[in-house]
Amino acid sequence: MTTTLISSCSHEGDKPSGTNEVTNFEYKVDRFADLEILRYKVPDFESLTLNQKKLIYFLSQAALEGRDILYDQNNKYNLTIRRTLEAVFLNYAGDRKNKDFEEMTTYLKRVWFSNGIHHHYATDKFEPNFNQAYFEMVVRSIPASQLPLEGYDNDVEKMLKAITPVMFNKKLYAKRVNQTEGEDLIKTSANNYYEGVTEKEVDAFYEKMRDPNDSTPLSYGLNSKLMKENGKIVEKQWKVGGMYSAAIEKIVGWLEKAAEVAENDAQKKVINSLIDYYETGDLLTFDEYSILWVEDTESRIDFVNGFIETYGDPLGIKASWESVVNFKNLEATQRTITISQNAQWFEDHSPVDKRFKKDSVNGVTAKVITAAMLGGDCHPATPIGINLPNANWIRQMHGSKSVTLENITEAYDKAAQGNGFNEEFVWNDEERERIKKYGYQSDNLHTDLHECLGHGSGQLLPGVSQDALRAYGATIEEARADLFGLYYAADPKMVELGLLPNMEAYKAEYYKYMMNGMLTQLTRIELGNNIEEAHMRNRQLIAQWVYEHGKTNNVVELKKKEGKTFVVINDYEAMRGLIGELLAEIQRIKSEGDFNAAKNLVETYGVKVDPEIHKEIRERYAALSIAPYKGFVNPRYEPEYDNSGNITDIRVRYDESFVQQMVRYAKEYSNLPNLN
Repeated sequence: MTTTLISSCSHEGDKPSGTNEVTNFEYKVDRFADLEILRYKVPDFESLTLNQKKLIYFLSQAALEGRDILYDQNNKYNLTIRRTLEAVFLNYAGDRKNKDFEEMTTYLKRVWFSNGIHHHYATDKFEPNFNQAYFEMVVRSIPASQLPLEGYDNDVEKMLKAITPVMFNKKLYAKRVNQTEGEDLIKTSANNYYEGVTEKEVDAFYEKMRDPNDSTPLSYGLNSKLMKENGKIVEKQWKVGGMYSAAIEKIVGWLEKAAEVAENDAQKKVINSLIDYYETGDLLTFDEYSILWVEDTESRIDFVNGFIETYGDPLGIKASWESVVNFKNLEATQRTITISQNAQWFEDHSPVDKRFKKDSVNGVTAKVITAAMLGGDCHPATPIGINLPNANWIRQMHGSKSVTLENITEAYDKAAQGNGFNEEFVWNDEERERIKKYGYQSDNLHTDLHECLGHGSGQLLPGVSQDALRAYGATIEEARADLFGLYYAADPKMVELGLLPNMEAYKAEYYKYMMNGMLTQLTRIELGNNIEEAHMRNRQLIAQWVYEHGKTNNVVELKKKEGKTFVVINDYEAMRGLIGELLAEIQRIKSEGDFNAAKNLVETYGVKVDPEIHKEIRERYAALSIAPYKGFVNPRYEPEYDNSGNITDIRVRYDESFVQQMVRYAKEYSNLPNLN
């Protein structure tokens, strides 16, 4: 999940790095810091009807209008900092080949990529590799009319006084999401979901709202900022007329256009229900929208738009804004249809306790999609699979909708070919050949199982809140879905259903998973740091638990060859048995809401890093010159009009560079004030 670094130059000289001809499609776009920018194809777009193309276009515009919301959610000064850097980048008349200017441009690119000043994955604040005095000098050289001075009394010095400590003081707003055990996770996290409140106050505020006997609980706090005003704790809702109104009004405007060209009545109801939610902020309406959305299984065009995932909140309450616009890949969807049609078989044959299984699996809808537009927390970095809605009771009563973004996984795969990774980190030729032969197929199957069934499997016991695991909830949930996918990838049923060609294929995914969980994902962690991000904690938790619990029978080893550490799997069948054991325990923890067991499991296996192995892996990875993180530029959709102003066609283009796209987005989709 290399190209030559594109020089940091003015926007005027930044030539398109792609091409509009799909036959000459270039996956690699840019490279800077620890990041590589790719692009993705949108195959079969031309085969859609005009109304379907218009629907994608309108939904794509809605996906871009919410961009500023995420910046502000990630930190209250992000918009001011981004706009200041953009003003310098576009208007500075001095020496642009100066090292400080080039470093400042790289910093701006990182801000664009991460939607703010904190790393999109590790959540640590970036360190500016340019001088503060230089930064202040170039900012003062820019005409005041070009600077983001609203909210700062139109005073450049007041604005600089506000943002320079945020940028240059390492201790201030150091981590966007802090998960360190024993600390106040709210006061020490730099996001903008809370202000002036403590973790205990947040817990108490929302605990009063929750009814343990409510079988259909609302997602309290999902769409609001919690803060103190005059000593009283209040919620600022994100809705039309509330916080982020200027951006949300734009989103609603495009959704209204989308509703006019909906494929069917069910889809139109979905869109109109989302509009109602944005206009009222009512969480009951959000649940109604979610039910309508999950039950719309006939439409080919689909989308996610709103305050959805809670990974950016250390307590898992507040949701970041995101959007994905997509359409069904009709051919590839056949495999997910096969999986979803057998959902009850998977549930019945799960190794978990019967008390935690669903007697009847309802409404599991799965499909492979072509991503057409990414927005908010799904851009530039994006997931490869999505399973929604998140409310457990909706999953249980109405089902879930799961997707695999195959044009995204294809882009990752194409861009990685020939990069030397497998030669460096895979133990031997046998494993390398297996990965080459089956890796892409088994990886996609694991994603399908994770998203289609893993997240939707099992059930909470009566009275257990979906927030019972608090800061450990996201890690446990991702581990549960990963384990489900790993366990069944090795089942003979996969060959019987035609999802894998033989019983050798799953071993490619097992090896890749253990290698990543124990070793290669450490390239994403700075030396001396522990693991913070939920998905990374989940992967290490699984890999380390399997390794430790398999030591007696030598199931998995760490071996040295020429001074380098490798994962060696000696018994794949026994490894599957261990995965089943861990799945049973993690489902128990989830179903019972066993916070102490979740904490013990995550802290024991998912957080700490071996410093010697960490250093070795980073050095080996650095020698390959591979960026550990990748993200995407979006395609650009251009309507064609007749003389009456009616859209006659939509053209998709692939000719924007990363810088060009970010500059355009800043101009066209900057809807919010600097301070919200």
